[in-house]
Formats: sequence, C-alpha cells, structure tokens
Amino acid sequence: MNTENVLGLIAGEGRLPFLVAAGAKKAGLKVVCVGLADNAEPNLADKVDVFYEVAIARPGSWIRKLKKHSVTRTVMVGRVAKHRLFTPQRILKYLPDWRAFRVYYWRLRNKDKRNDTLLNALAEELASGGIMLENSTMYCKEHLATAGTMTKTQPSQSVDDDIEFGWQIAKKLGGLDIGQAIAVKEKEVIAVEAIEGTAKMIERVGQFCKSPGWTLIKTSKPGQDMRFDVPCVGPDTIKSLAENGGKCLVVEADKTIIIDKFETIKLADQLGITILGR
Repeated sequence: MNTENVLGLIAGEGRLPFLVAAGAKKAGLKVVCVGLADNAEPNLADKVDVFYEVAIARPGSWIRKLKKHSVTRTVMVGRVAKHRLFTPQRILKYLPDWRAFRVYYWRLRNKDKRNDTLLNALAEELASGGIMLENSTMYCKEHLATAGTMTKTQPSQSVDDDIEFGWQIAKKLGGLDIGQAIAVKEKEVIAVEAIEGTAKMIERVGQFCKSPGWTLIKTSKPGQDMRFDVPCVGPDTIKSLAENGGKCLVVEADKTIIIDKFETIKLADQLGITILGR
C-alpha cells in the first residue's frame, strides 16, 4: 500500500475527529482510526475506513494496529477526560503496556507531568514505533478562527478594554501550561482554566459571577505545537457562555479550531455573543 494515501487518526472525545476524518477523506486519503476507549464517539467508526477501539494506556496497541495498515502519518485529536487518569486505581483500571511505562517512567523521568511535557513524550514514543504525528489542523483548516470580529454582534468598549487587559495574562498562563482560558470582567480575572477544562470553568464562572457581561479569552500557548492540544471552541461553548452570563469569546486567529465554524458563528449571533479572533 502507498503510505502517502493513508492517514492514521488517534481519536478522543468530541466532534473534532469527525472533522479531521471528513477532511482527510475529501483529500482522497484512506483513514485508519484508533479510537481511545471511553473517549472516542462510537459512531466515528461509520466515518472512517478502518476503526479500532483501543485502551488509552496501551500505545503499543495503537502502533500495531496503525502499522497493520501501513500507516506512518497520523493526526491525534479530540479531548481525553483527564480526570479519569488521576484516580488512585488508574494502574489497575487502564493496565498500561510497556510503552506507556516507557513514557511515564523513562521519557518523563525527573520531568513535570503538564500537558506539553506528556504529549511530547508520547509523540517521541510513537515516533520510535514508526508513527509520526502531524499538524492536527491539516485537514480542517476551514474551521480555524480568522482575525477580527467573526459575528454580527460587535464588542462594546468595556469588552475591548477587558480583552486588552486579559490577553497577555492568558498567554502567560498558556506559557506555564496551566490552562488555555481565562474569564475577565471589568479588568479583573474571575476564573482560570485548569485541569477541569474550559467547559467546567465556564460553569464555575456562572455559579459565582451573577452579573452577566464577562469575556472568555482562550489562547494558544507561546510556540504552540500544532500536533496536539490546539485550542478548540464550538457550539457547546457558545451555549454555555449564554447560559452562564458570558458576552464575548476571544480566540487566537489561525491557532484555534472553531468546531462546525459556520453553525457556531450563526448560533453566537442568535444568542448575542461576540466571537473575535485576535
């Protein structure tokens, strides 16, 4: 098989693996997908050419299944429910293989366990098995955020002031690999994303900020590795913002994926939410 005509897809939660699969097939590629158990959507199997469900802590099995179909180039996208990885019983629950132990106890030896460090170690392990991770936006570029206001709804002057105030703070937090998003109102940071993810952070803001009109700023990390952990927003983000008093969503142009971009922008206009690319 011509390895140039086949693409591997390592899939977690959400819609993004569907968008990548559709874009790759539109480009004429055969898509071989390994879906992470308890994360990947079951109906993703209907949208790819070959689908395997694989254990999250057994990257050796990912490599074997991908190489069985002559895969060398692979995209890794979709959320992984991180809270499941931080249970006391995680060794028993996930039964990691030797490659997982190599990642955790050799490649990460004496290193922190933040996202970038962990994902780079995983990418190195996959590469040692002949699986090279590629730019995760390669087959869904039409869904990338663009610069400027993408909605009909324009930001107010006070929102502009909050964006100016919060942007560099969000970038600095990204540089520390703590989280990708912050909530700002009246030039005050009212919430910071951590391991719970953006969706839970938005709900948290809604619980203690009863006055509406706050801004969500979500950025890429300085020197963002486009192979993984690229910021994503979508219709669920917009719905949650509207339900929890958010008024504006600011994302980084060309480095943020807007899931189902057209539908997301249309929904934001309907709900009076501004989406701005910076």
